[in-house]
Amino acid sequence: MIYQKGFFHQISASLLACTFLVFGLSSCRKTKDDSDFVPKPKGFNRIDLPSTHYVQLLENHPYTFQYSSQAIIKPDTVAWAEPHWLYVYYPAYKAMIQLTYKSLDNNPTKLSRLIDDAYKLAAKHSQKASSIQNSILTTPQGQKVMLMRLEGEVPTYLQFYTTDSTKHYLRGALYFNTALKSDSLEPVIEYLKKDVIKMVNTLQWKQ
Repeated sequence: MIYQKGFFHQISASLLACTFLVFGLSSCRKTKDDSDFVPKPKGFNRIDLPSTHYVQLLENHPYTFQYSSQAIIKPDTVAWAEPHWLYVYYPAYKAMIQLTYKSLDNNPTKLSRLIDDAYKLAAKHSQKASSIQNSILTTPQGQKVMLMRLEGEVPTYLQFYTTDSTKHYLRGALYFNTALKSDSLEPVIEYLKKDVIKMVNTLQWKQ
């Protein structure tokens, strides 16, 4: 009886040692698997961006410019729209560049008010914008253009205005009618930014 009791104690000790060994190996393997885990990057919808061909705006407005053949020119239909307000609409991207034109009539006070309004409209989005970058472009005709690039979850990602200081003032804003996040829209924003720069570089006022 003494021999059997010792024998069973020996088996129990052996089983206990094996159990600790199995759990130890399982724990090591799990830790290694966890350390090798890498989360998959966030995926976005693929957006194909074709090469751009530009055409001349031929409608009867106080200005003309070149715009992408991917776009359609539409009149601004909001209730308060004025003559010569336009949409440069991109159906493939559900995007538009809204253009608002004002005649200055050699009135410096009117010009100052319009410039203030342009900055106020951009500042309305400052709470949601992660940053607003202002830059001044000089066109081949020597005309200055203020370009405002907004980043973050905002309704408009690009705004600009330009003027000859005496007769003409033109403001533009890029909008998207889509639920996609700004990160996934970034390639399209940069694509359309080139169109905006082409637009202002070819802008000509009509006397």
